[in-house]
Amino acid sequence: MSLRLGVNVDHIATIRNARGGTYPDPVRAALIAMEAGADGITAHLREDRRHIRDADMRRLKDEVPLKLNFEMAVTQEMLAIAMEIAPHACCLVPENRAEITTEGGLDVVAAGNRLPDFVARLKDNGTRVSLFVDPDLRQVEMARRVGAPVIELHTGRYCEVDGEAREAELARLVEAAQAAESLGIECHAGHGLTFDTVGPVAAIPNVAELNIGHFLVAEGVMIGFGPAVAHMKRLMLDARERS
Repeated sequence: MSLRLGVNVDHIATIRNARGGTYPDPVRAALIAMEAGADGITAHLREDRRHIRDADMRRLKDEVPLKLNFEMAVTQEMLAIAMEIAPHACCLVPENRAEITTEGGLDVVAAGNRLPDFVARLKDNGTRVSLFVDPDLRQVEMARRVGAPVIELHTGRYCEVDGEAREAELARLVEAAQAAESLGIECHAGHGLTFDTVGPVAAIPNVAELNIGHFLVAEGVMIGFGPAVAHMKRLMLDARERS
């Protein structure tokens, strides 16, 4: 299975919004990422609009010739916007306004009853639906039951720990990715990945795509956004080739 890199441009917008101006522009960042080897662009339109805004999503869809992955909460407001914009993909994520960043995967088991119709409406509109989940076999199985063709495994815990704890988290990711493939679900992964942590995840043969954002924006401040994206893509492909 080939391995794609989706670059999340949320925190380009965070920097822009800190001053309330027009720069740096998330669309320009997406174009730079594309030139550096990104295969897709991810953006999370949060309910509080703390970084990406509605106009950003429309411009990313209209002005960037890459597939757009629209991260969104499971709300009627976001559903209406996604139906209008019709991105290539929507990734359904949990959202807590008090959180600094997404704290965990969507509890598909608990939310299962209200998800099938939500997923079906997006799919009928031509959008591929992904569920952002923890590497838990119950969540993977429920994703299949609600009709999602894709899951994205939350790699935050794996990135936060080290030693034996990290090895255990990597094993959970491997097991969940294998389970997804056995169920006919495409598996993606992301959250918190860096140059130092991406290799073992990129080496998981059942993972088709990694979505990475905050680290690339932070590293871009130091070495340039394009070089940061290009180096991440090289690390990913090298790890996959060695696996």
